Amino acid sequence: MIRALATFVFVALASLPARAIEIQQITSPGGIKAWLVEDHSIPFTALTLMFKGGASLDAPDKRGAINLMTALLEEGSGEMNSVQFAEAAEALATSASFNVSDDALVVSARALTENRDQAADLLRQALTQPRFDADAIERVRAQVQSSIRSEATDPESIATKALAAQAWGDHPYATSINGTAESVAALTRDDLIEAQKRILARDRVVVAAAGDIDAEALGLLIDKVLGGLPEAGSVPLPEPAKLGLTGGVTVIDWDSPQTVVTFAQPGLPMSDPDYFAAVVADHILGGGGFSSRLMDEIREKRGLTYGVGTGLANALYGETWQGGMASANEKVAEAVDLIRQEWARFAEGGVTDKELTDARTYLTGEYPLRFDGNSKIASILAGMQLVGLPADYVNTRNAKVEAVTAKDVQRVAQRLLHADQIRFVLVGRPQGISGDAAAAPSN
Repeated sequence: MIRALATFVFVALASLPARAIEIQQITSPGGIKAWLVEDHSIPFTALTLMFKGGASLDAPDKRGAINLMTALLEEGSGEMNSVQFAEAAEALATSASFNVSDDALVVSARALTENRDQAADLLRQALTQPRFDADAIERVRAQVQSSIRSEATDPESIATKALAAQAWGDHPYATSINGTAESVAALTRDDLIEAQKRILARDRVVVAAAGDIDAEALGLLIDKVLGGLPEAGSVPLPEPAKLGLTGGVTVIDWDSPQTVVTFAQPGLPMSDPDYFAAVVADHILGGGGFSSRLMDEIREKRGLTYGVGTGLANALYGETWQGGMASANEKVAEAVDLIRQEWARFAEGGVTDKELTDARTYLTGEYPLRFDGNSKIASILAGMQLVGLPADYVNTRNAKVEAVTAKDVQRVAQRLLHADQIRFVLVGRPQGISGDAAAAPSN
């Protein structure tokens, strides 16, 4: 799927609980805002930091720099090399992970209450004094290059990249956050230092915490962790992406007995009044697993695929409605035609009362099953801030899903679901279907 990493925030947001929770909105003495859910039942605190812009802040000719830089944040800082840094974290029974997507650089940290201040010092050091040692750079660069080589031989990755390139044109979303073999090979230590300056700044961070900490202590903690960062990043945040998809089929020749299919059409932002109607519609059409129409028509009735699914892919700077499947080369043409037929049938015929009730029940009932730990709470609260949701969203979202009517679903389907707007990318040797655009696998 295109923008799979970019949508991690929105997947998390789909799992918020039905029960009310209390979110405190605080401002640290240093002026940094944060959201907090207190839970003193277990003596540890989870902290999530999300730096807006993510890998989309790469310099145009330095694709992959922010990804490489992020991976090096745990490879030594200050006076500690990578081994010493890991040993210090282990001695404190603390952990911190550093990950990046198209939209955010995410820091997820956990610490016992008794070691919280020392853990904060270590995290501050990682963010403000990374070493970027030569041996660490080469080791991590080799890992990234291995991933790039693996993607070049994986049909799903090839399809994802081709669809992204057609969807987003010259926006960073159009290319992999890993960069290319050539761009990564050319990155220098100075490039990594510049990448750090582009994104690690106080003006683009959102903060959330959950666990055994109160508002006053959290304010002091985040000032300790973030106070040494520059006030502003060295470059502005990315501009909104312009979706360039057109309907049709792209075929990429790949020697395989089956064809991988990914497809997408325009979506809608979370701020759109029809967003929750679209969530319900997607669940019924293709997002609901074995209960969805696409799965029923393509797998259950005809056995053309092991699985097919769809989803609303909402990133910070653009959105699509997308899906994917794989099918035998001799069956894929029929499967693609059925997707188009179901797209059109949904827009024309609407949904049944049972489909609507089942979708609303599932979408509201799953919440508590995933809202089950302080680390998840902190991640969700940070994600909400990243995309601009209000703090009461956790307690109002279910009501918005419940309020969706059959007429709402019909309206959003007629507005958005147009079979002739779907762009399919097929990687394989499909029979009985030809592309209006042919492409070679990208590096």
